[in-house]
Order: sequence, then structure tokens, then C-alpha cells
Amino acid sequence: MQWIKIAFIVVLALAAVGALAALIGSRLPRAHVASRQGTFPVPPEVVWAAITGVDAFASWRSDVKKIERLPDRDGRPVWIENTSSGRITLAAERMEPPRLLVLRIADPDLPFGGTWTYEIAPDTAGSRLTITEHGEIYNPLFRFMARFVFGYEGTIASFMTALEKRLGSAGGVRS
Repeated sequence: MQWIKIAFIVVLALAAVGALAALIGSRLPRAHVASRQGTFPVPPEVVWAAITGVDAFASWRSDVKKIERLPDRDGRPVWIENTSSGRITLAAERMEPPRLLVLRIADPDLPFGGTWTYEIAPDTAGSRLTITEHGEIYNPLFRFMARFVFGYEGTIASFMTALEKRLGSAGGVRS
């Protein structure tokens, strides 16, 4: 019977921690902005080809297991990324080669949404890429986790690291 009491206390403690995290998350803003910048020793056209070459993502992004192409919308690509975290539908909203790309999470059923804006500029080292996320996290528990565990820039940092491995780095990535 002693183990039942211990199990009950552990379950109660875990529930209390979860409730506290959800309460704190409910007090955090739904919207956030995160940005990172990196330089690459290649021309802007090469960076553009890498970030818009959707079909090749699984070959260089370790988080992407498979890409499923969907019909284009207004002449711009739409796809599903099957990742280690689940499926995410993305749609290109704006494409101005080789300098500007805006992607939107196009799945209203996810607990998060928003856009990623990729700005590519010539740089003395080759190219400078700035990624800015305008995100929203609808679930308070996810908001807590994003703010205090994963960080708002975690996904951008992973993307930039993978892009550095693909293209090389001319000065690293900075926040």
C-alpha cells in the first residue's frame, strides 16, 4: 500500500507542475518575434536555391524525414514537411528571387502558426541571410515550453546550422 501512496503523490506533483506551467503560459503573450542572421560564402542565388529547393530538404535537414508536395497556390509552392515533431503544412506567400521569401504555416489545426521571412543580401563574404519568425502559440502549455525550455529561436537555429553544413559558413550565425 505504501507504493500506492508514493505513486499518488508523484502523479499529484506532476499534475501540479503541469498546471503551474499552463498558468504561467496563459500569462505569456501568444505572439512573439524571433530573428537570426548568418553569413554564407556563396552568392545570394545559391542561398535562394537552397531555401526554396523544397524537394531536397530531406537530404540536408536532419529534422525533415519526408516532403509531400501539394498543389501550388497562386503559382507558389505548398508542401507538408514530415518532421520528427510531426507534420507541418507550409505555403510560400511571397517570393522575390533571390532576396525575399515569406513562408506561412498553413495548417489551422496546429497549436502554433505564423510566418518565417527570409531576407538574403549580398555580403562581402558572399551572402547574409536573416530569418525572422513572427509566430503565435495558441496552447498555454506550449507557450511555456517555447519560452522557458526550447526558446523562440530554437527552430531557426536548427535550420541555420543545417544550412551552414550545406553551404558553408562565412562568419557564423548570430542572434
